[in-house]
Amino acid sequence: MSAPWRKLAVLGLGLLGGSVAAAARERRVAERVVGAGRRRDVLLRAREAGIVDAVEDAPDAVRGADLIVLGTPPAAMAPLLARVAPGIESGALVTDVGSVKRELAETLPGHLPDGVVYVGAHPMAGSHLRGVENARADLLEGACCVVTPTDGVDPAAVARVASFFEALGSRVVYRDPAEHDAEVGWVSHVPHALAFGYAAALSRAPEKAGELAGSGFRDFTRIARSEPDLWADILSGNGKAVAGSLREVSDELARLARAIESGDTEAIEVLLSRARTALAALSGAGGGGAAGDVRSGGDNPEIQADREAVCHSGESTKTHV
Repeated sequence: MSAPWRKLAVLGLGLLGGSVAAAARERRVAERVVGAGRRRDVLLRAREAGIVDAVEDAPDAVRGADLIVLGTPPAAMAPLLARVAPGIESGALVTDVGSVKRELAETLPGHLPDGVVYVGAHPMAGSHLRGVENARADLLEGACCVVTPTDGVDPAAVARVASFFEALGSRVVYRDPAEHDAEVGWVSHVPHALAFGYAAALSRAPEKAGELAGSGFRDFTRIARSEPDLWADILSGNGKAVAGSLREVSDELARLARAIESGDTEAIEVLLSRARTALAALSGAGGGGAAGDVRSGGDNPEIQADREAVCHSGESTKTHV
């Protein structure tokens, strides 16, 4: 049986782009998997590790490709696509793995030549580690992938992009780009922002407090070890949704601080009970907050795939295909 794609070009071989390429190659989703990126040493490591069949400059990688996956940070995608667009053949599909979708949906299609369709996607899998050296062919297995078509996009193109991520082992759900950003803001971006904020405040903690840190501390702060440049890009790109959600969280923290300071045990218990109820409601609607939703990365416990709360059972509030 022939592979469903002739040539897959992955532009940006970081953790997620590299994992997409590795999974596509291992599962024989494409006849040929080609990678491109800024750093030659990264590309050579990817080829030597068997993540891609070949490495090429980005304008060459897209020539003859029937599927192009943008794996760079979101802010770099539009300039990259504008640079390679002349080489993209009519009939090709373009997707991405960016964690912010509204801005991409508004800007990327304008860089495409006639006959080329963009369908956004966001695999909800990752790690606080980055780089192609941490890419894994199984990173997307069982993870949710949010496909974010815009109004008027060809349903057949949406179905093909969805089938690609399903072939990599993901469960696909559908959101429009604005819905995606609002929901992912709550279940991914705000938790990262809170972890970063807490970690920054640790500079004022007692000097020897770290000696007492246990698993709860490690679990909460793991994502604060993520790369600052990448997360600055993500948080600013989804700024409106994240800022609004952070204000809601800040209000709750202020209430809790007042109750703790005044010694109002009843008020504290009410707030904590309300927190458990809200978390259970979100989890019941598909939230991935349970400990079992975070998977260890094989022999390396530092590599963990985040199974985010936006996805469940492959269901969707909107049907696009």
